[in-house]
Amino acid sequence: MGRKAGGEDMRGPIGIKISSRRKALAISQAELARRAGISASYLNLIEANKRDVGGALLKRLAGELAIEVGELTGDSEHRLIAELEEAFADPVLANLGLGSGGVRELVARQPMAAAALAQLYRAYAAAVASADDYAQRLRADPLFAQLLHRIVSGITAVRSSAEILEDVPDLAAEERRRFHATITREAKAMTEVAHGLIGQFDREAEGRRVVSPVRELDDMIFRNDNYFPRLEAVAETLRGEIGTLNEGTLIDALEARFGVSVRRSAGREVDARGFPGQYHFNTARREMWFQTSAMAATRQFQLSRLYAELAARDAIEAETEAPELRSPTAQRLAYRALASYVAGAMVFPYERFLGDAEELRYDIEALRQSYTASFEQVAHRLVTLRRPDAPGVPFGFLRSDPAGRLTKHFPLPGLLLPNSGHACPLWAIYNAFRTPEQLVRQVVQFSDGSRYLFLARTAVRRAANFSDRAIHISVMLACDVLHADRTVYGVGLDLGDSEADVPVGPACRLCTRRDCPERQEEALTPGSEQGAVRAPLVPRI
Repeated sequence: MGRKAGGEDMRGPIGIKISSRRKALAISQAELARRAGISASYLNLIEANKRDVGGALLKRLAGELAIEVGELTGDSEHRLIAELEEAFADPVLANLGLGSGGVRELVARQPMAAAALAQLYRAYAAAVASADDYAQRLRADPLFAQLLHRIVSGITAVRSSAEILEDVPDLAAEERRRFHATITREAKAMTEVAHGLIGQFDREAEGRRVVSPVRELDDMIFRNDNYFPRLEAVAETLRGEIGTLNEGTLIDALEARFGVSVRRSAGREVDARGFPGQYHFNTARREMWFQTSAMAATRQFQLSRLYAELAARDAIEAETEAPELRSPTAQRLAYRALASYVAGAMVFPYERFLGDAEELRYDIEALRQSYTASFEQVAHRLVTLRRPDAPGVPFGFLRSDPAGRLTKHFPLPGLLLPNSGHACPLWAIYNAFRTPEQLVRQVVQFSDGSRYLFLARTAVRRAANFSDRAIHISVMLACDVLHADRTVYGVGLDLGDSEADVPVGPACRLCTRRDCPERQEEALTPGSEQGAVRAPLVPRI
């Protein structure tokens, strides 16, 4: 169950890895088959990726090949595979016809080359985005238009004066000095304007550099499978210092240990960077401020995060020394993300939370009430239950703003989650906006036959006053349908019957379902008919 017969699998190329490792150890196919207790013909089918392998057999093969099971499953390479599939769907590379099978083989046989290609595509995509942004600014921004007009006017004036000086040799000395002065004045003016234009470009480029640090942070989180054992230990220590963790004990602990006071008001305030929000910490006054609209779950979590930042700064900073974090901005973003990780581990202690989640069959509503937490906080903690000896149900995570733009994600091996932009319009994460505050469940099937359970619910930032606006977001969890019966959300679903599944894709651009009635843009999948004449898409109302 969960894979369509004959369908192309999104998982890593296990068979190729088994074959490559066997050959590296100079073991014949017949010998490895004998050791694993299977026929040589069956091993041949496994190595050709024509048969699934898992469970005890995969463990036996890994043991005989002296390799970790995780290295064979390819889970750690899923993100690289997904990135390359997106890269080869780009019109620049789509005509190569390198389908998903070719991508997986490239990752398996030449992982360093595959990583280099992915990194080059990132740089290319960033460069294209920058060029588009500059072109748009040059066309539409009145400041740029004015600066360019001044430069063109200055060049015209200089050229005219220079032509007169060259073509009229008998100019009087006073007139010649006047033309020289004009050329000098216009040249200085153009220099100043050019410096202003370059400075504006530099400021724009500096603002866009945040894209790269975010991807660096993603790389660090994905390499650690979103589980940080040292921070889990730190959170346990901090929780022991506070005792029973709740808003009151956190306020007392912050006051006693760090001299921090907590204040609430209905007005809107900004932090040290000038950004408005529902909370911020004033380092000079040692004061944590909350808007009165901030919910109890938000206050408890943010007080925990502040305590973690003040009490465990060294431990958090040590994690930001990861090799993926190559820029100060990436390290700053990572510090905040890891402080939030510690806060989550404080609010939801690993063993207790995992036990409660299993007992309640991952009922998020029941869990959030038990821990005074929000839906998003519980969902985010469920994604971090990745301790090797005590894992929870493996979930993927996605968050969308009201415009449908993805603002946070953590992928699940086998499930392609877009890094940015918009996902498939049929996904539950968008359906949830139609029924605010109510959970939406959905069993979906991708074109490769893989099936997943999607769970989504909206959350709202409450308005603080009449002039304020309540803003909704949508949060989605996803797990392989094979795990659905471990959750309360599998109740009443015939998980063995795929007829009622919703046919979906990762995003219109990457989806192979060419006949989908909800398609919003042309498919750019590798191997599709490039350049063929097709009927135009009808805009949807």
